[in-house]
Amino acid sequence: MGFPDLLSQYPDLAEGIRGRLTVNQPLSAVTWFRTGGPAQLMFQPADEEDLAAFLKKLPREIPVLPVGLGSNLLIRDGGLEGVVIRLSAKGFGAVEEIGGHRIRAGAAVPDKRLAEAAAKAGLGGFAFYTGIPGGLGGALRMNAGAHGTETRERMVELTAIDRDGTRHVLSNAEMGYAYRHSGASKDLIFTSAVFEGLPQDEASIRQEMADVVAHREKAQPIREKTGGSTFKNPPGTSAWKEVDAAGCRGLTVGGAQMSEMHCNFMINTGNATGHELELLGETVRARVLQHSGIQLEWEIKRLGTFGPEGAIEPFLGQAGEAA
Repeated sequence: MGFPDLLSQYPDLAEGIRGRLTVNQPLSAVTWFRTGGPAQLMFQPADEEDLAAFLKKLPREIPVLPVGLGSNLLIRDGGLEGVVIRLSAKGFGAVEEIGGHRIRAGAAVPDKRLAEAAAKAGLGGFAFYTGIPGGLGGALRMNAGAHGTETRERMVELTAIDRDGTRHVLSNAEMGYAYRHSGASKDLIFTSAVFEGLPQDEASIRQEMADVVAHREKAQPIREKTGGSTFKNPPGTSAWKEVDAAGCRGLTVGGAQMSEMHCNFMINTGNATGHELELLGETVRARVLQHSGIQLEWEIKRLGTFGPEGAIEPFLGQAGEAA
C-alpha cells in the first residue's frame, strides 16, 4: 500500500529539477535493517543548488526528512509521509584538504572514508570514524562517536539548507552538541562540513584504524542486518550491561533478535518487520526498567507511520511491566 502521488498533486515540483524524484520509493533498500515501508516521494538532488531550488518550491505543509546511509535508522512498516531527501555520493561525496590541518567533506561521505582521507593527509584524531558504519550527515546530526572521541571534537563548521531553501553556515558552538545529540534545528539538511585534525604520522594513524576494526570485528555483529547500538549508554553504566542483566541477551520477537555477541545490537535475522524490531526494543526497555529502574533511551532513530499491526507504546505502555 502506497501514498498518494505527490508529483501528480504538485506537477511543478519536478520543473527545472536536475536530481532524481521517485514516487513511493521502498526504504527497505536503503536501511541497514532492510525493512520498512515506502517514502511517499524520494528526492536525490544533483547538488546543493538543486536541493535549495526544490525546497523553495515545496509547499510548507509537506514534511521533509533527510536520510543518509540508513545505518541507525528503523523505518516503520507504514512508511514515511512527505519527502525523503537522500544526498547522492556524486553531488555530496567530495573530500578535500583545505590547509590548516583541515578537511572539507560532503554530508554523503561515509564516516570511514573521512578516516581514510585524514590518514593519507597525516591528520590524527579521525581513526574512531573507521568503526562507525554511517555517513557524515548523520554523524553531524547526532554527534556520533566511538573509542573516546566524538564528532564535536573534530567539526569546525558545517553548511546546511533550511526548509525554505536558504543556505546557512553553523559553527561548532552553534550546534549545541551533547552526548549523541545536537541542538540544530530539525529543518536543516546538512550538506558539508569542515573538520580539523592534529599532525600525526600515517603509520601510527593506520595502526589506530586497524585496532578499531579489529575491536569491532571481535565485539560486534557487523555482518548481520543491524542498526548498530540500539540504546544510549545511561549515566554511570553501559546499555549492554543493563540489557544483559535483565536477561535480554538473545531475546527474540519474530525475526528480530538482540544479538548474542553484543546484546545492545538488535538484528534482523531474516525477514523481520519494522513492527517486530520496534516491539523487541520496547520489550527490552520494559524489562530493563522493571529490573533496574533505568529507562533506556533509543539511539536508533525510529521514523514513519505504524503498519496494520498498530502502534507500539513506549515501555509497552505498562509502566515497566514486561510482556
